[in-house]
Order: sequence, then structure tokens, then C-alpha cells
Amino acid sequence: MKLEIRPASDATLRAIESWRYDPPYDFYNGDEDPVLNPERFFEATDEDGHLVGNFYFEKKGDAVEIGLGLRPDLTGRGLGRDFLRASVEFARTHLAAERVILNVASFNERAIKVYERGGFRVTGQHMRTFARWGEVEFTEMEEQR
Repeated sequence: MKLEIRPASDATLRAIESWRYDPPYDFYNGDEDPVLNPERFFEATDEDGHLVGNFYFEKKGDAVEIGLGLRPDLTGRGLGRDFLRASVEFARTHLAAERVILNVASFNERAIKVYERGGFRVTGQHMRTFARWGEVEFTEMEEQR
């Protein structure tokens, strides 16, 4: 999958808010939590200019934390590893990341497997509290090079 990655447009941010995932992945539906720090969001489009997903990048010292959102109708089709690699390559080439880290809801075993196959290893866990979901455990991961 060849992707073009650029800062997210207002249209992309609105589109993300309309995405609906099947349970239990509805945790990632974008309409409940407003986009904070829109300057950290990037859109990923395919060769035809169609939006396939979004990335979130945040500098944290020598690391860049990434977040990934594949369009709901594209999940479960074997695209995750290439999508992940695109975000890591972008973080390294455009944001000078020496380390790449991410956090994923621990129930999201599907994503954790993709991240592990993509060279990430678990480095810890933590809890976050959400008004709509209560306490949710997150798995912290870092790319191993």
C-alpha cells in the first residue's frame, strides 16, 4: 500500500468523527471524544486520493509517539502492518524520531498482534479513565530495532 501522508484537513477531521467500528472496537469511534491538538493529526490517502486512515504524532524527547486509525471498512483485511510501517517511516524521516512508541487499549489484541509483527514489543501497562468507558488498561509498546 503506497500512502501519501500530510497534515489532516478539516474535512478529514470531520470524516474521522463519523467513523464507526464494530464492538469492541467502537471504543475508537471518533464522535465521542473531540480531536485535541489537530496539528498532530495527519491523513493517509491512497494512490487515488481516497482517505484510508489517519495518524497522530507527538514528540516526546527523542521519541515520537504514534497513533493509528485505519478507516473502519478497511480493518481486518491485512493492511495493518503496511499502515503501521508507513507511520514509523514518516516519524523517522519527517520528525527525526530516534525511538517510536505507542499506546493501545489492551483489549485490542488484533492491533497488538500487528504491532508485534511490525517489530514492537510491550514495555508496560497503565490505566486511563474515560467518562464513557470507565477505566481502560493500555499497553505501552516500543519499536525494537
